[in-house]
Amino acid sequence: MATNKTIHILVIRLSAMGDVAMTVPVIMGVIKKYPEVKITVLTKAFTAPIFANIPNVKVYNADVKGKHKGILGLWKLYQELKALQIDVVADLHNVLRSSILKQFFKLSAIPLIQVDKGRAAKKALVNPKRTSFSPLPTTFKRYAEVFSKLGYPVTISEIETLSKKPIPESANSLINFEGKLKIGIAPFAAFSGKMYPLPLMEKVLSDLNASNKYSIVLFGGGKKEIEVLAKWESQFNNCSNAAGKLSFSDELSLISNLQLMLAMDSGNAHLAAMYGVPTVTIWGVTHPYAGFSPFNQPEHHALLSDRKKYPAIPTSIYGNKYPDGYDNVMETILPETIVQKISEILSVSV
Repeated sequence: MATNKTIHILVIRLSAMGDVAMTVPVIMGVIKKYPEVKITVLTKAFTAPIFANIPNVKVYNADVKGKHKGILGLWKLYQELKALQIDVVADLHNVLRSSILKQFFKLSAIPLIQVDKGRAAKKALVNPKRTSFSPLPTTFKRYAEVFSKLGYPVTISEIETLSKKPIPESANSLINFEGKLKIGIAPFAAFSGKMYPLPLMEKVLSDLNASNKYSIVLFGGGKKEIEVLAKWESQFNNCSNAAGKLSFSDELSLISNLQLMLAMDSGNAHLAAMYGVPTVTIWGVTHPYAGFSPFNQPEHHALLSDRKKYPAIPTSIYGNKYPDGYDNVMETILPETIVQKISEILSVSV
């Protein structure tokens, strides 16, 4: 479908933050390979800064709890989008809302391709009675297949990361980097099944802090999370808490300047990876085979819970389900292992 005529692609990805961030490398690849394309991303307002300053890309805010709520709200949203003169639609979400929008776009004969989430294969992957265990296609590949079906194929080697941004003044006034290696730590996740135990993470922080080689920036959100991070900030002299102190846009700029990010199987891992930051991920009852590893990260950057001891892993795709006895799977990943992995990647002696 490539042509000299400007083609306007609507990309639908409403949530969650990590999944939204995973669209970025693919969108970057499409924009670079097809300069005649412009893209509007339909997403929630809080994720809009993810797409700031990407050439030929704009964001349209979906107010799904307000004016775009329900069938009538989605009809209004469709009318607003149609007025943008959309040529084709890449639905990278494939949920009820986007499926309703699909029916509306049919009225205007606007082509819409939905991502194949591989729901059946993922269900089989988390079945404890599985007969095979092998990696599923990555989310990036699934997103790229949508653009290919629309006539704009990009290979995995053609998708790419964002450029580093200047460190914002708000971060410089908050954090004293002192010429040390800048590493980020995002210790939280949406579900307990993929969150490293806080006492063990505190041990990781203690060891990293004691080395005096790192300036550690803590990321999170929400009152309880901020309380934990504030405690660590006061406890460790090389730690600074960014949670609740920076705008999301400034957080992204700061993340882009890190030498390394340590995160769970969570959104912060994908935010760092979309800037090409080396990202170490810690996996509990989820597993990289589901296709959610951060973009372009080597396999050895993922630290996995012991499947010999806990063979049902992965017990769920999102970390929200696990059987009795699987509460402590992450304790099989020792703090010393995490510290060693960080020092290995950054070539720092421990």
